[in-house]
Parts: sequence; structure tokens; C-alpha cells
Amino acid sequence: MASNRSESLVKLAERLRLYNPISTQSSKIQEFVPKNQELGADPIPNNTNSNRAAVLVCLFEDPQGHLRVILTKRASTLSSHSGEVALPGGKVEEGDADDIETALREAEEEIGLDRSLVDVVTVLGSFTNKKGITVIPVVGILWDRNTFNPLINTAEVAALFDAPLEMFLKDENRREQEREYMGDEYVLHFFDHETENEKYIIWAITAGILIKAASIVYQRPPDFQERTPRFWSRNRQ
Repeated sequence: MASNRSESLVKLAERLRLYNPISTQSSKIQEFVPKNQELGADPIPNNTNSNRAAVLVCLFEDPQGHLRVILTKRASTLSSHSGEVALPGGKVEEGDADDIETALREAEEEIGLDRSLVDVVTVLGSFTNKKGITVIPVVGILWDRNTFNPLINTAEVAALFDAPLEMFLKDENRREQEREYMGDEYVLHFFDHETENEKYIIWAITAGILIKAASIVYQRPPDFQERTPRFWSRNRQ
């Protein structure tokens, strides 16, 4: 298996494992361990479950060697953020040992991504939305996209697609809106992405997480000013 891995993706994984990962009460990446072996993490305190979530930033290389990230369009019947583009993920559930398990479990439930196919390499700083939900981005690598046979849970997901990670650093196909919340003026970024069958808009916290992930992966800032909302970082861990 390892012999089929591209050198560039292996080097990226090694570098991301060294990225100053979050070490909190619930998220800790240890040194690299073989696939299918448990990653060490402290348990999530029970009183944080209702306002805590985790998402999976799952990266893979396309045939040209470009990094892409897996995204979903949420089902229109969902009570929150219906029809919006999101990363696979969701709220912590009783029995989840840590944020990593939450992200992998949710991805498996939503799109059928077998957790054994994903190598988790780091955890990014948290983002908190207006409702006070703290979202933990878990970054993982899918070494071979062909091993992933999607099984979409249509009750939660309307569509599954992927997008170039680097697009979240570029000014192309990007719009912005100035917003204000409790005296804080900030900018929301909207990225337009078109596939063969559909047009998608990636925005809000999902866009913020992907801008952050792309900045770390490509080791450069975006081509635009961010001006993120203060409430995104109010519970940053």
C-alpha cells in the first residue's frame, strides 16, 4: 500500500503531523501510528457534547497530483443549514472518545467513507458559530481516492463532490459580503464551484475552515484579506 502513495502526499502528511496540533481536553494527535491503529486522545467531557462538533477535512490527490477536498451538500429536509455546502461531520455523540472519532464516525454515516481509509494527520484550531457551537476541523488524508466507494445517507446529504483545495487561497470565483454582529464588522467569503452536473457555493464557517487548511497546506496566506468574525475564535482551542 505504501508503495502506491505519491511522494508529495507522503511529504505533506509528514509535515502536517508536525504542524502545531491542538492539544486540549478532547483533541490530541500523537506521532504517526500505522493505519487502523488508534490515535491517542483524551476523552470529551460530557458537559461539552451538546455544543461541540467536528468536521473532516479529507484531502486526496487527483490524477494530476493536485490536492482536492471532499465536500457535501446538506439535504434540504434538515432543520439547520439545509441545502448548504458542508464538510462531512456533525455534533459529538455519547460514546465518542474524541473529536477525531466524531469526525470519522460522521463521515462514515453521511457518505460511507470507511474510517480505515483515512489517516488523520492533524487537528486545527476550533471555530465557533453564532449559536455557540464549537467546530473542530480534523484533517485526514485519503491515500487512494479509488478505494472510496461512496454510500450517501440521503436523509442528511443531497450531493457529494470535491473541490481543489488551492481555490480557497485564490481571488478567482470568490465574492465577499460585509456583515456586522454585535458591533463586530467582518467579511464572509463565498466561493463558486462548478462540477459537471451542479453549481455550488461554499461559504461561512466551511469556507473559513478551508481557507485556514489551505493556508497551512500551501504555507502561504490567501490572495485576499480575511477579516474573520470575532465570534469564530471566541472559544478557540
